[in-house]
Amino acid sequence: MATGIHDVVRALQSIFTSRADLAARETGFVRRSSKFTGSRCLQTLTFGWLQNPKATLNELAQTATSLGTPMSPQGVDQRFGPRAAAFLERMLHEAVLRVISTDPVAIPLLQRFSGVCLLDSTILTLPAVFASAWPGYCREGAEAGIKAQVRLNLLDGNLTGPFLSPANCNDQKGAIHKVALPPGTLRLADLGFFSLESLKQMSQQGVYWLTRVQVETRLIDAANRVWSLAEFLKAQSGDRIDVPMFLGRTHRLPCRVLGMRVPASVAAKRRRRLLRRDRDRGSSHRHRPHGRKVHPDRWALAEWNFYVTNIPNEMLRVEEAWVLARCRWQIELLFKLWKSEGHIDESRSKAPWRILCEIYAKLLGMVVQHWVLLIGCWSHADRSLVKASRTMRMHALSLAAVLSFGPLVYRILLNVRRCLASGCRVSRRRRGPPTHQLLLDLPKAG
Repeated sequence: MATGIHDVVRALQSIFTSRADLAARETGFVRRSSKFTGSRCLQTLTFGWLQNPKATLNELAQTATSLGTPMSPQGVDQRFGPRAAAFLERMLHEAVLRVISTDPVAIPLLQRFSGVCLLDSTILTLPAVFASAWPGYCREGAEAGIKAQVRLNLLDGNLTGPFLSPANCNDQKGAIHKVALPPGTLRLADLGFFSLESLKQMSQQGVYWLTRVQVETRLIDAANRVWSLAEFLKAQSGDRIDVPMFLGRTHRLPCRVLGMRVPASVAAKRRRRLLRRDRDRGSSHRHRPHGRKVHPDRWALAEWNFYVTNIPNEMLRVEEAWVLARCRWQIELLFKLWKSEGHIDESRSKAPWRILCEIYAKLLGMVVQHWVLLIGCWSHADRSLVKASRTMRMHALSLAAVLSFGPLVYRILLNVRRCLASGCRVSRRRRGPPTHQLLLDLPKAG
């Protein structure tokens, strides 16, 4: 069910007032009477960094003062510590459990499904002092880090996450998998989430999937012949594939195998990239996973766009599958938005606890921003989230200042929605058309 401005008002007021004060006491962040309460601290840090991701301590102190609690820069700085981090992590977790969505975007192909869920994660580097609690990922070359895992429903904008885990945690073991997808949903994810067992479970639950294939996976044809991906592709004489097969020697998962041969120039570019990666990995001795050579079958895969799916033929044509697969990049763009506009991976400080607190507060700010963009512009297929986020940031401190007064919060959100409706659009392009344009320009099934 779509939510509206009133739902966002209730969520904001709950998280940033009563829930914040309760959590501050329970985590020990506030242990005695103080004007700088849990709610005031949460408002200051979340909306202060949302309005200006590079805000200094002096600017954060001014934000606190403008919200009614005079603070010095030193007073703000003294709050950063283990209890503040526990408090901010708790509030981020409470926010991500809120379900905020909007009316489905008006794109016919997406509306064939009850949801189109994109799954991905990003890594945020931490100071080495946190290596025991948040061990890093060796390929990133950092001793400590956080993996933020997110699921985004492209149809109604619902955001599940970010759920946090150590950077070295396998994508397939993240908390995001505990949140089941409803039947009729399409899941799109990169190869880090590829698992034959997961695909089997989704098929049994009535969930659709469209995915690339891990290079070691085997295909079984109707004659019960087992193929490697490279063998199968080299045997193709045409430029297009759409055949029923089984996936995996053991699982034998029924699927459609879809392929389209790419232009020679694209294949050559991919091979040059593989050659460069092969050379780099072969000369690397620092980390064993980083030093593995590129799998030889990838040279054959470079000639194809290749996917498998359980979506039936009558529901999805091959041409539609290629455009639909491109939608997965929309979650990459969400992370890019959070990093380039929200600066969730940057800090002016070198103090470990301030850096950790800043990550939690900025991630919470991105969740709040997403709620506002949902009610403001998500239902428009040609929305520009970059332009919309900049508009949202202009109103961040005004919103923070009235969080205790529901009618005023409503008025500000209504004004933000008007601003988002009057602009924040992506123009049509002849060269390099955006994904929404490709989706809308698809010919209707006849």
